[in-house]
Amino acid sequence: MNVVLGVGGGIAAYKAAELARALMRRGCTVNTVMTGSATEFIQPLTFAALTGRKVITGLFDGHSPEAVLASSVEHIGVAQENDVLVVAPATADLLAKFAHGLADDFLSTLYLAFTGPVVLAPAMNTNMWEHAATRTNLATLRDRGHRIIGPDSGDLACGTVGPGRLAEVEAIADAAVAILRKQDLSGETVVLTAGPTQEAIDPVRYISNRSSGKMGYALAEAAASRGARVVLVSGPVHLPPPSGVEVVTVRSAREMRDAVMANLEPATILIKAAAVADYHVTEVAPQKLKKTAARVTLDLDPTPDILAEVGAKKGDRLLIGFAAETQNLVAEAKRKMTTKNADMVVANLVNQAGTGFESDENEVTLVLRTGETIHIERASKRDVAHQIFDQALRLRLALHAKQ
Repeated sequence: MNVVLGVGGGIAAYKAAELARALMRRGCTVNTVMTGSATEFIQPLTFAALTGRKVITGLFDGHSPEAVLASSVEHIGVAQENDVLVVAPATADLLAKFAHGLADDFLSTLYLAFTGPVVLAPAMNTNMWEHAATRTNLATLRDRGHRIIGPDSGDLACGTVGPGRLAEVEAIADAAVAILRKQDLSGETVVLTAGPTQEAIDPVRYISNRSSGKMGYALAEAAASRGARVVLVSGPVHLPPPSGVEVVTVRSAREMRDAVMANLEPATILIKAAAVADYHVTEVAPQKLKKTAARVTLDLDPTPDILAEVGAKKGDRLLIGFAAETQNLVAEAKRKMTTKNADMVVANLVNQAGTGFESDENEVTLVLRTGETIHIERASKRDVAHQIFDQALRLRLALHAKQ
C-alpha cells in the first residue's frame, strides 16, 4: 500500500515522524509531503531518513528549468501513484483550504488532484477547533466521505486543556490501513484472549509465564481493521489497547474464563491466544509469606480449561486455539484440536530464537479440522494475524460446505 503522508505546520508535526514509522510497520510505503510551515517544526531529512523516500516540500522544488518543469506536474503523479492520503496534523488552515478548494502549495494542490480515500487527523488550539468556521469546514469534508480521526483531549502546547491534541499515531495508522483493507469480517463478532494470566501465591507473588500478549493484540487489531466487532479479554500486559476494540482486563485464569463465557453468546469467531496458567495455588496466603531457610512446597490445582469448555458449547462458532510448544509441534497441535473440539490450532515453537513469546515476529503452523497443515513463514505478528484470518475464513467455508 502506498500512502501519501501530508504534514501540516503545527507543533504536532513531530508526531508525524512516529506516524510514518507506524504506517511502515503495517507494510506501507510512505511518501511525505510537507507544507512550508511544517518544515519550521521538523526537518524534511527526518522523514527522508525514516522512509527512505524523497520528501516534497514545495511546488517548485529545484532551481533548473528542467527541475521546475518536472515539479510543476509532480502533484499529478503523486496523486496517481498512491492509494490513500493521510494528513497529520491537519491544521485549521489546511482544513479550510481543502474545504474550499484552495491550492497554493504542493499539499493543497495534491489534495485537489487526489481521487482516493482521505484520512484527516486534525490538531490545533481548542478555540480554533471549536470555531464555527472550523466546524463548517469539517462538515464539508465529512460530506465528501473523508475519514476524520480525533482530535483527542488533553494538555495542549498553548497551555490550555481540552480537545485539539493529535490523535494517537497508532489509531491514525490503523484508520489509513483499514480504509483500503477488505472488510471481510464485517458483521462478525470476534472474542479473543491474549497475554498471560497471573495466579496469586500471596498478596505480592504470583505464578505466570513469559507471554507478552503481542500476538493476541495483533489479532485484535487485524480483526477490527477488517470490520469485525472485537472483544479482547486480556491478561496483564504492557501494550496500548488496540483502536476500535473493546478490552476486558483480567488477571487470573478464573477471571478470564468468566469474561469469555460472559461474551460467548454474540461471538461468531472465538480465538484463544492467551497463555493461560495451567495451575493455581490451592490456598492463597492472606499475608506476604516471609523468606526462611526452610524449603517451601506449593499445592497446585488445575485452572479452568477455557478452550475445552468453549469447545463443548461452540455450536456453529469457529473456534481457534493456540499451542505454544517446545517439541512435537504438529502432533501436539493435532492432539489439542481433537481433545478441545477446536476447528484450528495455531502452533509455534516458543524456544525458537526471534519468534514466539515477547518477540515482534512469529512463525506458526496451522492445523485445520479439514486435515490440512499450513505453515506460515516468519513475519511480523501483524502479518501473521492477517494470514490466520485469511485461512480461518477459508476453513469456515470448507466446513459449511461439508454440512
